[in-house]
Amino acid sequence: MTDKATIHRLSTGVPGLDDVLGGGLPEFSFNILSGAPGCGKTTLAHQMMFSLATPERPALYFNVLGEPPLKMLRYQQQFDFFDTEKVGHAVRFINLAEEGASSDLSKVLDRIVAVVEETGPAFVFIDSFRSVSLAGQGSSNPYGTLQHFVQTLGMLMTSWQATTFLLGEYFSEREPNPVFTVADGLIWLRQEVQRHSMVRKIEITKMRGQPTVPGLHTFRIGSAGITVFPPPQIAMVAVPSRQVADDTRLGMGVPGLDAMMGGGLPRGYSLLVAGPSGSGKTILASAFLAEGARNGETGIVAAFEQRPRLTRARIVAELIEVGSVSLLQPQALDLSVDEFAIQLINEIRQRNATRVVIDSLSGFELGVAPAFRTDFRESVARMVTALASTGATVLMTSELEDRYDDLRFSPYGTAFLTDAIIVQRYIEVDSRLLRMLAVVKLRASAHSNELRVFDIDGGGIRIGDMLVDQEGLLGGRPTRRRRVGTGDHGVGNA
Repeated sequence: MTDKATIHRLSTGVPGLDDVLGGGLPEFSFNILSGAPGCGKTTLAHQMMFSLATPERPALYFNVLGEPPLKMLRYQQQFDFFDTEKVGHAVRFINLAEEGASSDLSKVLDRIVAVVEETGPAFVFIDSFRSVSLAGQGSSNPYGTLQHFVQTLGMLMTSWQATTFLLGEYFSEREPNPVFTVADGLIWLRQEVQRHSMVRKIEITKMRGQPTVPGLHTFRIGSAGITVFPPPQIAMVAVPSRQVADDTRLGMGVPGLDAMMGGGLPRGYSLLVAGPSGSGKTILASAFLAEGARNGETGIVAAFEQRPRLTRARIVAELIEVGSVSLLQPQALDLSVDEFAIQLINEIRQRNATRVVIDSLSGFELGVAPAFRTDFRESVARMVTALASTGATVLMTSELEDRYDDLRFSPYGTAFLTDAIIVQRYIEVDSRLLRMLAVVKLRASAHSNELRVFDIDGGGIRIGDMLVDQEGLLGGRPTRRRRVGTGDHGVGNA
C-alpha cells in the first residue's frame, strides 16, 4: 500500500481567506481568479503575491494587454501589503503586451515559458487571462487554438512545480471555457451596488483536494488590502472555547431583577431585552455593564444609534472613558452581519471581555447593506452561536412595537435563539402610562412569572410591585378585579 501524497497548504496572507479555503491554498495548484472589472482580482493577486514571495521562492507577474505595469504598481503601492524592497528581487513584473497584440498565442506561450525556465519561480500570475483568450480570436480556429494553449499551459504549470494564478474578467462560471476544467481552484469575486452601498463577495467554486466553506462570503477592500469575513462559527473553530462555570450567575445591576431571574443571569447566556421605544432597554443594558465594571469585568457595547452622543447613557460614557467598556460603532453603509460578528469576536478576544451589549438589533438591521437584510435572521443566528463560544454573556436589545392583540418578543423571529428574554411593555392605569416588565424565558432555570411595574429615575430602573388588583395587563388597558364577598360585583375601568 502506497503512502498518501501530502499537499502543503500555503497561507495566502489575506485575513479570513484561509478559513474559507479550508486551511490555505494548495501548493503547486493551478488557480483562476475571476470576476467582473473592479471587483478586486488584481488587488487579491498582489496581496497574495507579496505575502507568499521571497527571494528564495520568487514570483512572476505577467501582464497581458492590460494596464502598463508602472500604472498598476502606482495604485497597488497605496496598500499596506505592498513591499517595495521585494520588487525586482522576490517579485518581478513581465509585460506581455507586445506578444498579446500579435494575435498569436504561441508567442505569448513562448515568452511565458522562456521567462519561467530562466527564473524558476515558485509563483506565477498571469493578468489578464481573458486578454490571452481574446488574442486567439484572430486565428482561423480560435477555440481550437485556445484549447491547445490552455492544455499546454496547464501541463507546463504542473512541470514547473509552481503555484499559479490566472486572472480573467469572466462574468459567469457557466461560460464555456476549457480553462475551468483544467484548473485546480476557481475563485469568483462578485460585486453589486444597492442604493448607497457596494457589496463585495467571494466564492470558492472549486478547490481540488480539500473541503472549502460553501457559499458567498463578504469581503472588504481597505488600506490594508482585502479582508474576507467567513461565517463567524468558522472563524471560531481555531479558537478554544472559553470555559464557564455552569452555576455562575451575573448580577444585572437592577435591584429586584436578579431575584426575578432566579439569582441573576447565568454566565455565558444570551439575553434579549425587547420593548417599545422609551421603555428602558438601553438603561437596563447600561446597568448590566456597570454591574460588571463594579466587579472588575470588562465590557463591550456595540451601538447602532444614529446620534450616539445625545442618546448614549451617561454611565456608559463614563465607563468608556475610564476603559472599563469599549465602544464599537460601525458606520459603514455596506456592513454585513458576518463582518460585524468577526469585529465583535476580535474585540472580545483582545479585551478579554465578559459582558457584551448590542444596542440594538433594530438599529443593526438598518445598518447592514440592503443585500444582507433578506437573510438577517439566519445571519444573527450564526452570530449568536459564535458569540456563545467566546464565553461572554451577551445582552441584545430589540425595538418591539406594542401590539396588544399580538404577543411577540422579537420582530425578527429570533427569540428562540437566545437563552433568556425580558420583555418591557406600556400599560394605561388611571389615565397614566406605566411601564411593566416580565422575565419571559430563562433556559434551564426557574424564574419569576410575575408582571412587575417599574419606574425610571436618576438612579436607573426601580422595580415595583405586581398590580394584584388589575387584570388584563397584557392588553394594555387593564381592569380592576371583581371584589368577591363584599357585595360589590361591578367592574370598574382602570
